[in-house]
Amino acid sequence: MTVIAVVTTVGNRKEARRLARALVEARLAACAHVSRIESVYSWKGAIEQGKEYRVLFKTIEEHYPAVERAIRELHAYELPAIHAFAMTHISPDYAAWIEENVGV
Repeated sequence: MTVIAVVTTVGNRKEARRLARALVEARLAACAHVSRIESVYSWKGAIEQGKEYRVLFKTIEEHYPAVERAIRELHAYELPAIHAFAMTHISPDYAAWIEENVGV
């Protein structure tokens, strides 16, 4: 199994916590990290800048479609950022913990 991190950003802490809790409770992710960030991006022809919260979910590659679907259903943004990357260097014990805590 390949362990991955799925990342999204949201507009406020309440939504970040709601997404994190929902995906962990559904066993789509073993855990989620919420961090405050500042974003600069192009949106509808204008350069925007603002405070956001990044939510990083630790899960397995097989769950990516369900994780993306859940984020889209719960997300407030018109076009949520959703992307993932493989954890290529990860402690075997930690990878096993992630795999044990997602609904495999």
